Amino acid sequence: MLPLFFFFSCQKNDSDAHVKNNTISFNKFFFDGLEKNKKEQYLDSIGGLLQSKENDSVVREIHLKIATEYYYINNLEKSLSFSLKALRLSKQAKDSVRIPKALYYVGDCYQNSKKDSAYFYYLQAEKIYHKVHDYDNLGRMLYNKAYVLFYDGNYVECEVEISKALQYLKNSNNHRLIYFCNSLMGNCLEKLVNYDEALRYHNLALSDLEKIESNGKDEINNYNISSVINICNLYDLKGEYSKSIIKLESLLSKDLKKKAPSLYANVLSNLAYSKMKNKDYENVESMFFESLRIVDSIGFTSDILYKKIHLGEYFLTQKDTVKSIQNLKEAKQLAIKIKNSNEILASLKLLSELDKKNQLFYANEYIKVSDSINLVQKNAHNKYARIEYETSRIEDENKVLTKNNFYILIISFVLVLILIIIIVLRYLKYRNKELQFFKKQQSANEEIYELLTEQNRKIDIAKDNEKARIAKELHDGIMNKIYGVRMNLGFFNSLIDEKTIEKRKVYILELQNIESELRTISHDLSRGSFFDGNDFNVLLTSLVENQKEFSSTHFKYVNNGMFEWSTVQNIYKINLYRIIQEAILNANKYANAKNCKVEIQKKENNILELSITDDGQGFDIKNKKDGIGLNNMKERANSLQGQFNIESKIGEGTKIEVVFNLQTLSY
Repeated sequence: MLPLFFFFSCQKNDSDAHVKNNTISFNKFFFDGLEKNKKEQYLDSIGGLLQSKENDSVVREIHLKIATEYYYINNLEKSLSFSLKALRLSKQAKDSVRIPKALYYVGDCYQNSKKDSAYFYYLQAEKIYHKVHDYDNLGRMLYNKAYVLFYDGNYVECEVEISKALQYLKNSNNHRLIYFCNSLMGNCLEKLVNYDEALRYHNLALSDLEKIESNGKDEINNYNISSVINICNLYDLKGEYSKSIIKLESLLSKDLKKKAPSLYANVLSNLAYSKMKNKDYENVESMFFESLRIVDSIGFTSDILYKKIHLGEYFLTQKDTVKSIQNLKEAKQLAIKIKNSNEILASLKLLSELDKKNQLFYANEYIKVSDSINLVQKNAHNKYARIEYETSRIEDENKVLTKNNFYILIISFVLVLILIIIIVLRYLKYRNKELQFFKKQQSANEEIYELLTEQNRKIDIAKDNEKARIAKELHDGIMNKIYGVRMNLGFFNSLIDEKTIEKRKVYILELQNIESELRTISHDLSRGSFFDGNDFNVLLTSLVENQKEFSSTHFKYVNNGMFEWSTVQNIYKINLYRIIQEAILNANKYANAKNCKVEIQKKENNILELSITDDGQGFDIKNKKDGIGLNNMKERANSLQGQFNIESKIGEGTKIEVVFNLQTLSY
């Protein structure tokens, strides 16, 4: 099956010429509007005018432009003539810009007829471009050399040249050239039976198409079709004919046939070949002949060669030995004519299998041609000795560099490992000290709480004693005295003066009221403390209320009072007290809040919820690293198997929530 890619000619279609004021220039608009035969006459006339002109940069440039236009109308003989003239004139003028340009123009002209000569001129241009560090053109020359090597069957050397070209072009913006390099590398690897890598390079070529700047979609579409054909060729080699058929059928269109008949012919021929290999012979013969007719009308000899070989294989499948041998003989003659050694061998091999009468003759011819090719390749091997030497030298340098880098990597790894171990040990030591400190802190907290509780108990006892003493004094002192007064006043009731009697009754009644009121007060003072069983609430109330003395923030404590603190272990009370204390401290130091509310609620399912909310300046939780205070609050909550959550936004205040399950706390 035909591996397809376009030869990347480095000649540029930038002509436009006419004579004005005794100077010669190109008129592109006029030239492009001419028919093919008229174009040749126009170029001949311009070339004749150049004979009388002095050797200056304009004349040399016009020689190259004429060579380019002859090349594009497929008149390689005249293109070669003007390229050689441009080369001679450039050497005379020591024109370092146009000498390499003329060299590879000459190489382009020899591309299909004298590949050895083409390779020689490309090599000369490559050396010059290498000296002037023109890496884009250097990549072009390496590509053109690889192209010659590919069609001479030197696939290993071809791979080397393309690899070098891609290396020079890795920073280039010439995506069209990179596309051709990847395509050629894919075809080269196909010949070296490395199909997976070949597919990878063809896919790389397709990805380069998206980066190519083009004046129209047709050019990019043609490149795309070329790459798809190459990929389908690989599918066929891997025996995946159905994939190839699907892709190729999608390419066929009347528009393609009209705009790019040679490309249409190649798609048609390759589709026929895939169908033939898939043993689907419907319309295969007509497809082969139609593709052959198209390329024959255009005059592409190399394409005719491939079509003839395909037809030979097709007739072989149809057991038509006569037609098969006829087409293969014609293919062999064409291959000899264009010096395509690869297809000479292919045709001879098929003929030796088909033509039983001349089997020995073709077998001997195959051996002779094969030996001749091997001899040529062996003789040409010296041309690449320098490349092999430089490649070997670079590989040796890379090995030394790799070895040194390996040692550096090992040493760096060991140093980093030691550093990590030191950091881990220091961290573990720090964590150990932190845990010890936390344990001591918890022990101190318990002791402080016990002291606070004991102090509060003593205060309550003192209060109770004082109230009992006052009650006793009221009862035993004042009450007795008032009783005596009331009794004395009673004696005045013996007076018969009605007004006096009424007045004394009023005093006596008033004394009774005083007695009753004092008795009530005495009884109230004799009762137990109002805060019996609520000592922890007293502590929390005192903690929050005391903030008013030194803080501008208004603190408020809210407790729904729906549970008994006496049933809660002291360790939990301590940690709750410390969490509230730390939160209030943070609010005073950082929040700049007007209000702060501390609220304890009992929810459903015995859930205790503590929330501390302020309307301060807040902070960004994601970007702020947790301080010691926040870490302490989290650790205290975790130690109680509780949930700790903090919500804050800049300008929207802060809310801290701690939630416990009372069933796990109470005993």
